[in-house]
Amino acid sequence: MRYPWYPSRAMAVPDPFIGRDILGGQFRILQKIGTGGMGSVYKASQPSINRMVAVKILHPKLANRSDLVSRFKREASAMSHLDHPNTVKVFLSEVLEDGSLCIVMEYLEGKNLHQTVRSGGPLPYQRALPILIQVCAALDEAHRKGIIHRDLKPENIFLCKDPLGNADYAKVLDFGLTKVTEQEMRPGSIVLTQEGMVFGTPEFMSPEQAQGKTLDPTSDVYSLAVILYEALTGKLPFNAKTPMEYIQHHVASKPIDLNARVTGLAFPPALAETLAKAMAKKPAHRYATASEFGAALQLVMPETSQEPGAVPSGGPASASPVSASPATARSATVPVDPPPVVQPHAPAKSTVPLIVGVAVGSLVLGVIITIVLMKWLNLLGG
Repeated sequence: MRYPWYPSRAMAVPDPFIGRDILGGQFRILQKIGTGGMGSVYKASQPSINRMVAVKILHPKLANRSDLVSRFKREASAMSHLDHPNTVKVFLSEVLEDGSLCIVMEYLEGKNLHQTVRSGGPLPYQRALPILIQVCAALDEAHRKGIIHRDLKPENIFLCKDPLGNADYAKVLDFGLTKVTEQEMRPGSIVLTQEGMVFGTPEFMSPEQAQGKTLDPTSDVYSLAVILYEALTGKLPFNAKTPMEYIQHHVASKPIDLNARVTGLAFPPALAETLAKAMAKKPAHRYATASEFGAALQLVMPETSQEPGAVPSGGPASASPVSASPATARSATVPVDPPPVVQPHAPAKSTVPLIVGVAVGSLVLGVIITIVLMKWLNLLGG
């Protein structure tokens, strides 16, 4: 299957890398699985540990671009320190004998998010949100290590199976490592330059990125919100036809309301509100971190959903009975006086035997008195 990083192109000339051992025989190139303006991606074997890898090899002509080489090495080194399970793993980066830049990454099988939506239509929010929550978790790790993706788009979110075979396991690709030419971008993309190299894809570009400003994690939050909007509706949040129109809309236009975008599609109000905040024009008005955005999305999820990679939110879906609400929490910690102990009473005794006893006693006493009186009278009469 075609690897998603680069659009496939038919090659009339045999590829010189196929069948070749590289990096001292550590890897053997097996087949090309994608190509683009800056290089190609290959499936390769690593015999020493019996695994498959993906090898991205850049054109030797780029070795003369010192800015690109230094950028590549700096960011490839940073990527090698990212170990979140939802980030594609970069094993190493080297320069081959002919001067080509080479990146060795984990090999993935599946489809990217763009292919998934294009082939199957918009995703139900119950499916889309867990995917984006995983991406938020991966981005949060990168942001905490000082890495801003800068080119988030559906093509850079790859869906495969996790080690247990569960589908929709997200992997974030291409943290801006090599995407520096227009050919690498989504159709219609452009490259903006300022203080070296600033680039992105207009359809998913934050307002500050479109204006060439310094970026922080909230820029990726904005792009991720646009990706989610498209995954849910199959459409972008603006009506535009050209890259410049998209840029103008990102900078100045209010996004089309999520629930008004496609006739017949309706979403929870909380989801529309969450996306609106994530796509605020001013970075300070958005979620400050990818983790915050992921937690907000988790709150929209149905309480019964248990999805892999979910960001803990502390909301209703994950709350315990004790911590479900502040009132409940307080009542659980305030001591309550025990109910008064009720001493058991002795069972009430029947009064009937007592009455009978008194009556019998009185009768006997009366008989005795009568007998005594009779004897006394007889004595007097005799």
